Amino acid sequence: MEGNLRVKKPDLTKIKTFLLGSRTNYGMVFTVLLYALLIAIGFVYLYPLLFMLVTSMKSPTDLLNPMVQWVPTTLYLGNYEKALRVLDYSNTLVSSILVSVLPSLITAAVCSLVGYGLARYRFAGKNIIFALILATFIIPAQNTVIPQMLMYKNLGLLGNILSLILPALFGQGYRSAIFILIFYQTFLSFPKVLEEAARLDGASDLRIFFQVALPAAAPAFIISIIFSTVWYWNETYLTSIFLEGGIQTLPMQLGKFTQAYENLYPPGMVNIFDRLNEAVKLAGTFLNILPLLVMYFLLQKWFVESVDRSGITGE
Repeated sequence: MEGNLRVKKPDLTKIKTFLLGSRTNYGMVFTVLLYALLIAIGFVYLYPLLFMLVTSMKSPTDLLNPMVQWVPTTLYLGNYEKALRVLDYSNTLVSSILVSVLPSLITAAVCSLVGYGLARYRFAGKNIIFALILATFIIPAQNTVIPQMLMYKNLGLLGNILSLILPALFGQGYRSAIFILIFYQTFLSFPKVLEEAARLDGASDLRIFFQVALPAAAPAFIISIIFSTVWYWNETYLTSIFLEGGIQTLPMQLGKFTQAYENLYPPGMVNIFDRLNEAVKLAGTFLNILPLLVMYFLLQKWFVESVDRSGITGE
């Protein structure tokens, strides 16, 4: 009887492995801490975006009701209708895409050529050129904006989109130095035997670059185009100086949203609450970042694969 009633002692080794893990698994404690950390980081990043989206969909009644926090009583799109009109969204969206995407594509193409030349060829003054490229990234753009503006004025480029395209064409677009470094590192790790085999087959240097090197640099291209597009999109200081207001982008229009709103809805046309309605401004802010969110959503698969293959982390 005593043998049958004996309670089996728990296996402490299995419990320890379950909690603390082993060589093949992380364990419950580490997994819980990891997920808690990821949830906390995700909350910090997503909270402003969720707050902006929810608030922009609140009606004036919901905004005045302290009981309504995260779930509006009705789906109110009046804020977006006003924001679309104030931002002149269709025209400024086209202008923003033109100002950001076109120079980004040119920047990626030129930086790939410069990075390949620095990685694959030896020539006099290479280290000096490399140092000058790094200097363009280290020195703030605000320190060189006056000489650039005077040069563009003499060339008649101010107020023209060529003031953004021509620097990109010569490898001097926004933060081009970091893209040159990305392509330099990519081509530096590219096996030379493939180029030597192509050269033995009679391929020229240009053919080797376009048919052998560039396909292997696809991850660097994706990263460069995405980051460059975001930086061109968000840059308002230099863009407003070089374009002189001739082209209005969404971030530039958002910067003077209040003034544009007052011009479009003068006193007497709307009540005082609508003039102080922060939900309209948040709707305009969300419309400003919406194209970038769509771009990330469509390219996230290739972007993650590119970062994983190239070993490059973004900022």
